[in-house]
Amino acid sequence: MTIQMTAVRNRTTGLSRFSIALHWLMLLLLSAVYACIELREFWPRGSDIREGLKTWHFMLGLSVFVLVWIRLAARWRTPLLSLSPGWTRWPAAVGHVALYALMIAMPLLGWLTLSAEGDPIPFFGLALPPLVGPNEGLAEQVEELHTTLGVAGYWLIGLHAAAALFHHYVLGDPTLRRMLGRR
Repeated sequence: MTIQMTAVRNRTTGLSRFSIALHWLMLLLLSAVYACIELREFWPRGSDIREGLKTWHFMLGLSVFVLVWIRLAARWRTPLLSLSPGWTRWPAAVGHVALYALMIAMPLLGWLTLSAEGDPIPFFGLALPPLVGPNEGLAEQVEELHTTLGVAGYWLIGLHAAAALFHHYVLGDPTLRRMLGRR
């Protein structure tokens, strides 16, 4: 009976509880990634706290990279019923593709930057292999792209949140309530 109720609920919300939980976990992770890199500016270069925040930025960013593939697998396994009504479907699709691209590209660019700088790539006690050998010119270019996309990420996340609020307060549709796991 529980399995049937869950299946019905998934059909009516368009997303499984697992997918909804992953969505909010990704928001928490992305918030932490951004917070670590922004908060580091409050401490002097070379300080333990600043270096710790950078390390957490790297590790949490790589965690986003791991979880985005789990999200994509879950989305592929359980095709998404569109939560967006009518004319809002294509902007929603474009926004989601952009967010997924960001969640894949940003950690890879960070990993590539650390690799090109010749720095270790920390991941919760593991040292990941470098993607390229040391190359100062490449490191600068990739880091600049990483930073630029990071700013674009603020805008994408902000637009995503604004769209959810638009759906809820202006259109009055159940999109936001569905993402909160409510009917």
